[in-house]
Amino acid sequence: MHLIAFGDRLAKAVQTRGNPVCVGLDPRLDQLPPGIRVDRSSPLEIQAKAFEKFCLEVIDATHWLVPVVKPQSAFFEELGPFGVLALGRICNYASAKGLIVIMDAKRNDIGTTATAYAKAYLGTNGQSAWGTDALTVSPYLGSDTLQPFVDQCNATCAGIFVLVKTSNPGSGFIQDLSIDSINSQTIAQRVADYVQSQSLLSATSETGYGCVGAVVGATYPEQLQAMRERMPNAWILIPGYGAQGGSASDVVHGMDANGLGAIVNSSRGIIFAYENPKYQSASNWQSAVENATLDMIEAIKTASGNRVT
Repeated sequence: MHLIAFGDRLAKAVQTRGNPVCVGLDPRLDQLPPGIRVDRSSPLEIQAKAFEKFCLEVIDATHWLVPVVKPQSAFFEELGPFGVLALGRICNYASAKGLIVIMDAKRNDIGTTATAYAKAYLGTNGQSAWGTDALTVSPYLGSDTLQPFVDQCNATCAGIFVLVKTSNPGSGFIQDLSIDSINSQTIAQRVADYVQSQSLLSATSETGYGCVGAVVGATYPEQLQAMRERMPNAWILIPGYGAQGGSASDVVHGMDANGLGAIVNSSRGIIFAYENPKYQSASNWQSAVENATLDMIEAIKTASGNRVT
């Protein structure tokens, strides 16, 4: 079986859909739409089934519009084994619909434990237990702990997104600390340089992008632009759009001249769009999801000058 490198596969998906939107699957029990919502006192199995039904219907509403979905593992792990089983079925369903699946689990550890995490998540078509295309990874245990993930990506044509500059308000507590008094290099920049070096090693001649990407938040647009320049061969996963305050004009700083190189995530703004007065005239909650997705696509296209090619 011929495997396409992750960076190229992601580029093709973005070009096919004509946009870089990633739908975050972050189900919250209290926000599930009527007809799916169950009481928090319900058995965990019932709650997990509600999460699964909701996410599958979100996928049904958006798979023909966007290239990527990003399930957030934590919401499913909270429900124990029932939630994890539901998450597995959701990932399989998304893959069957032709979507790139990024597992947002922020894994890492030392030695053989990192290897086990890498083998668990990275690789489609039976190459890993989870069968996902990519995984978010924490770098803060050191570069040696990232190597097993890089090796697995190279072996299976999967991808990772390393936390570089995250979207949360407190990210500067560690990520903005200066570690080089001469060059004023920050921890985030040191991690970005690692990402770029690994991306360059795995970059293909077709797109110039490698299998090692970065997470950089839309809530720091100036740093996002600087990180795009610092990591020319790395895909950037951009959280923070919409509910966290990031705008379309912010996220375009993560794109290259062809409109590639960035995936822009929105979770609450899309999946719970039925709560937004703007979309309450929709015929049902899935139509609200679809309309919110279309609005996000249009906003990014306009801000970027329709340069996804």
